[in-house]
Amino acid sequence: MLDSQQDLILAEENMNNIPQAVQHGVLILLEKRYSGKVFKHTFSSVYGGCINHGGKLTTSQGIFFVKWNNAGKFPGMFEAEANGLRLLKVQEAINNPSVIDHGESETFQFIILEFIEDSSPSETFWNDLGVSLAKLHRCTNPYFGLDHHNYMGSLRQFNDQAASWINFFIGHRLQPQLKLAVDSHLADRQIITKFEKLFKELPSILTDEKPSLLHGDLWNGNLIVNKGAPCLIDPAVYYGHRESDLAMTRLFGGFADEFFEIYHEAFPLNPGYSNRFDIYNLYPLLVHVNLFGRSYLTQVGSILNAFV
Repeated sequence: MLDSQQDLILAEENMNNIPQAVQHGVLILLEKRYSGKVFKHTFSSVYGGCINHGGKLTTSQGIFFVKWNNAGKFPGMFEAEANGLRLLKVQEAINNPSVIDHGESETFQFIILEFIEDSSPSETFWNDLGVSLAKLHRCTNPYFGLDHHNYMGSLRQFNDQAASWINFFIGHRLQPQLKLAVDSHLADRQIITKFEKLFKELPSILTDEKPSLLHGDLWNGNLIVNKGAPCLIDPAVYYGHRESDLAMTRLFGGFADEFFEIYHEAFPLNPGYSNRFDIYNLYPLLVHVNLFGRSYLTQVGSILNAFV
């Protein structure tokens, strides 16, 4: 319960940061889940995201993290995120927020998650991450891809199932992003020609492995600390080659060398794995080209020049 009229005024002001339609939808789902009245307390916005609005919602039934966006612009985004988080959670390999629920209200869609209180990493943080990610990557499947599509950032990620990793990587990762860049006049014929040459070389560059369950967007911004332990958020889940997950940890930095050493001990990588990281990072770099512009084409071009 709120302690005073002053608290009530503060709560109402903070709750005004959430659209009324989202408030209504969230409260309906929380009251259904907890079988009783949920009192709105306070909401603290979190800034910095380029796609979603969100923040910490404190209620009489607990503390939650709520995100919302335009349902028409990003159809099914939070349903896909919920499915991905649940798929990661059920493996009991690595920590990630529990999904409370998700829904739509008027023009908005939203997701309600367990709130993770920020904390300092434990002394074994990187060791724990290496062991946990290796355990996650040992979760396998008969095919590459997933039984539904999802998102990488604000862009659709297509997960049509395939028996061949190289065919999946070319057809459902590189080609869709390359086409989008060309259609948006961000990439020219020279880049297309180099990618076509690379596609022919990939069978002699990439290695075969069983499909691994991947986080899919494993950069340092999606790694947080939960009670000292590593916790992954905002996944773009699918079954793929585990080197692509590891490659992305190197793209923007922020992961300790200890993490790689422990991972390699727990689930040894094929020789030459670090030489293939640039190939796998072509996918997130093309995503960045399509989201943020031509500046990322320099890195794309450098990688292509090194292989073709």
